[in-house]
Parts: sequence; C-alpha cells; structure tokens
Amino acid sequence: MRYMSESTSVHGGGGRAGGFRPGERLVDLANAVRDEPEASRDEPEASRDVLAAVLARHGETERDLARLTAREATALRGAVAELTDLVLTETDTDRAATALNSLLERCGARPRLSRHDGHTWHLHVDRDDEANWAEWLTASGALALARMLSEQGGIAWGECAASGCRRLFLGGGPGAPRRYCSRTCATRTRVAAHRRRHAQP
Repeated sequence: MRYMSESTSVHGGGGRAGGFRPGERLVDLANAVRDEPEASRDEPEASRDVLAAVLARHGETERDLARLTAREATALRGAVAELTDLVLTETDTDRAATALNSLLERCGARPRLSRHDGHTWHLHVDRDDEANWAEWLTASGALALARMLSEQGGIAWGECAASGCRRLFLGGGPGAPRRYCSRTCATRTRVAAHRRRHAQP
C-alpha cells in the first residue's frame, strides 16, 4: 500500500501547499480515538470512518483511503492508542525519548524520499511504500515527536489540564509550557479559580 507521508514541518496547519503535518495529524487522530462514541468503537466500519475523516483532512486522497479496510483501521487505531499511551500522555522527557527510540527501532525507520501515486516528492520513514497503515503512522508519528523533542529540548505536547478535558495538544514552541488545549479551557479554568477565591469566607 502507498500513502502520503511527511514534509519537513512537524506541526502547524494541514494542506498540500504547506506540506504534511505528521505531528498535528497524530494528535488529531489521538483526539478522534479518545472522542469516539462507544458505538463506533464496537463497529469496525464506523471506527474506520472516524479515522478516514481525520486522514482526509490531513491530505490523504480518496484513492489512498480506499485501501483503508476496517481490519487495517483497527490496527491503525491500536497504533494511535500506543503512541498516546507511551508518548503523548508522558510528562517525563527521558521516558518519552526512550519510548520514541523503541518505536523507531521497531519500525526500522529510515528517511527516504518517495513520489508514489502521482504525488510530489515527500519524506517517508516507514520501511517501504508497501507498509501498512499502522506501521506508517507509528514511524511517521514517532519521528515527528522525536524531532519536536530534540528541537525544543523537552516534551512539546501534553494533555489539557482543564477539569473534565482530556484533549491532547502540541506545544507552541519555546517559552512558558502550554497547559491547555484551547483558550476556552484556559479561560474556563481561570474563571473557576477566580470564583473559588471569591467564594471563600
């Protein structure tokens, strides 16, 4: 099977003009899996449609997605869950780096340029153009997070600190560490803290 993969950018907006954003794609897939209704989790085709919708937003074509069977979607979902559990929810830089090294070694990741299915040259890090979806995502996602960790000197992602929110996010670069997935969650938390302070006798 042949899939589009990475650009030199690891996060930011999607779209062909700006290249592929494997870090952002991984986080969007992880949030989609976390947000999946119970009915979708128990229904292979529904779960497949959830993942396919996210992949389409990140530049995968109908031709690419036609090869994403319900069985492969289940394996892809497992790869997303593994990256989430081992890396995206990890708060210790050393443990995250160790996990990423293990994932990259397991996938046999080696950077190479590919121009399959009429796409322009783009970077792949899976074994070859015939790699399955789960291997492709594990390799590309692990490389994206490894680059972010090395470039920013530590973990550059996290889980929202707002009460009741479990959404994952990518960090915004150097400076104060990001704690919330959105301004909405940050504002809601500040307002709640303000009300608690003023409610005290």
